[in-house]
Amino acid sequence: MWAPRRLLTAGLLLVCSGVARSELAYTVAPKTYTESPRTAAIEVRLGGYKPLIDREKSLTSNVYNEVFGDSAMLLVELEFQKFFYQGIGTAGVGYSIGYAEKYAHATVVPADPNTPPTTSSVTTSLKVLPMRLMVLYKMDYLAFHYNVPLTPYVKAGLNFTPWWASKGGSIDYVNGTRGAGGKWGYGFTAGLGLLLDFFEPRVARDFDTDVGVNHTYLYAEYTYENVNNFGKAGLDLSSRRWSFGIAFEF
Repeated sequence: MWAPRRLLTAGLLLVCSGVARSELAYTVAPKTYTESPRTAAIEVRLGGYKPLIDREKSLTSNVYNEVFGDSAMLLVELEFQKFFYQGIGTAGVGYSIGYAEKYAHATVVPADPNTPPTTSSVTTSLKVLPMRLMVLYKMDYLAFHYNVPLTPYVKAGLNFTPWWASKGGSIDYVNGTRGAGGKWGYGFTAGLGLLLDFFEPRVARDFDTDVGVNHTYLYAEYTYENVNNFGKAGLDLSSRRWSFGIAFEF
């Protein structure tokens, strides 16, 4: 008779001990996650770039379209941002550099104006290296404080775009003028970022802890820029374009 009582008592003690351990495990607070300092960002993006060369008033024909067609160049850009304010949104300065090129067969214009132009077997190209110094503002307050994953932003800045045209692999000359130079201008950008941390918060925390990347965005933006030496005559490298990319804040 004592044996069953002892077994029952031992069982109750094990159950009570297990419950106590479970309650203890439940009430112990997990480690508090502290985000690393966020001071800068890197963006990589792709977009279509078609310079507005043909709107130059001195031209009598659509030179760009006649040589390169109606399609845009593929512009690849890299941008670095440094933040100087973080409060109701984030403000900072940035610098971007890109590269785009377009190839086609050269067009031969005959001396007789009544004879139509012909296409040469020689390859011609136009290459640009757009650079931009800017100020920026991101309305990311809602994303960080109210769990809204969309972050609108704006940028404004000064542009400088080196360019060069080649024919047969060498810099082209037209009437003794070298086919290369640089154009100054200005531009504005408006965009919308999708905060990926919202979908995988645990992965985002690990990314910050292991690599130091606080937040990751996919984004789309529209750029309006006038790059024609502030309205002077000559090659017009202005553009209106959409770009899509990924951004890492760290």
